[in-house]
Amino acid sequence: MPVRLARVGALVCGAALCAIPVTAQTPPAAASDAPVITRDPQVTQALDTVSPARLRADDERLVGFGTRNALSERSPSRTRGIIAARDWIAARFREIAQASGGRMTVAFDAYVQPATPRTGRPVAVSSVVATLRGDDPQRGLWVMSSHFDDCNGDCKDPVGDAPGADDNGSAVSGVLEAARALAPLHLRGTLAFVCFDGEDQGLWGSQHYAKTLRAAGVRVEGNLNNDIIGASVAHDGRSVNDVARVFSEALPLGAVPRTVNLIGTENDSPSRELARAVREIDAAYVPAVQDQLIYRADRFLRGGDQESFTAVGYPAVRFVEGAENFDHQHQNVRVENGVQYGDLPRFLDFEYLAHVTQLNVAALATLALAPAAPVATLAAKKLGYDTTLAWNVVPAAASYEVLWRRTDEPTWTHAKNMGNVTTATLPLSKDDWIFGVRSLDAAGHASVATYPTPLLR
Repeated sequence: MPVRLARVGALVCGAALCAIPVTAQTPPAAASDAPVITRDPQVTQALDTVSPARLRADDERLVGFGTRNALSERSPSRTRGIIAARDWIAARFREIAQASGGRMTVAFDAYVQPATPRTGRPVAVSSVVATLRGDDPQRGLWVMSSHFDDCNGDCKDPVGDAPGADDNGSAVSGVLEAARALAPLHLRGTLAFVCFDGEDQGLWGSQHYAKTLRAAGVRVEGNLNNDIIGASVAHDGRSVNDVARVFSEALPLGAVPRTVNLIGTENDSPSRELARAVREIDAAYVPAVQDQLIYRADRFLRGGDQESFTAVGYPAVRFVEGAENFDHQHQNVRVENGVQYGDLPRFLDFEYLAHVTQLNVAALATLALAPAAPVATLAAKKLGYDTTLAWNVVPAAASYEVLWRRTDEPTWTHAKNMGNVTTATLPLSKDDWIFGVRSLDAAGHASVATYPTPLLR
């Protein structure tokens, strides 16, 4: 069967496509290619500004605050504790904002966290938010985040040393560097660079921020959370400097009716589509480090601020270094049986950290430059041997691309630009393939793919 493209009141069928024989399992080779990301020179230039030396200096400065435990907020010191670190981060963001032409603003997201069994008292929490205003007020918000609090072997200890070089000084340094790289750029979407407080105590800062955005009706198009991204040597001494793990959550249980889940939506949640888009973009811009997609919300017995976003319905992923060493996380600094414990700068690889920062910069810039993702549907009211998709008109979109992959493939393997249309029928069985639709502007910037909602009635 031919590929049919429907404009308003018209059907278009290219002769070359109509003549191609197909089967349910093999897509027409001449009708599709592997998805391709168009590299943008301004994004490449932004990546080139990421500095390992500056990342090292920022990380060492954060370690220099002695402890950034969230419970140290009552310390009167201006050089030690979480408030001193918070004020330094805000000052760095204000310096960075000078390159934005007035488009970047810096603020605290502050509130009082009620007492918990762990804390025994209320705690003043204050995250730092630097917002880079986009050029299109109709576009949503993209958030790159980290947490700047830390703890040693006892998260209830507000006094003892807690260097927190990797967890999570590495990601705070990365967020600062990404903000610096992107501040001069004009993007469609608005970016927020956030350093959360209270993550180690229970995701306090990110929960407050995400819930506040949801209550205000802010459309968050995606959150790239970074937590423990600076070390490249595994616990057994292996060098793992060419992989960054990207965790993404499936649809929560009960999020959709079982009849819809049976059609395959569980592995195509908004967070999974965001992860696929991030990996595709990063492969084009930062070949030195590969995004390894981990189809889980986070690691066992661990968690991160991205979960605060998915909890209120926003797409979110987490970047983590390729191989962790738990001797250097939430440990008191000491030597025991010849082993050095503690989260110290000496264990970080700042070249690797620069590459992971570039992964974030490439994805944020590309997605914020692209049009919004379309809202798509898949006709599933009757049996058939082909697939009909439809989607809405997206402002700034010059064309739309249909993506597909086998149901057992983790990422998109085929793409077809359908032009400036809002529906298409492909000679591929909806029972055998997973489909997505994304929008592209005239320069080729592509949105995140949308999984089409099956129309069953």
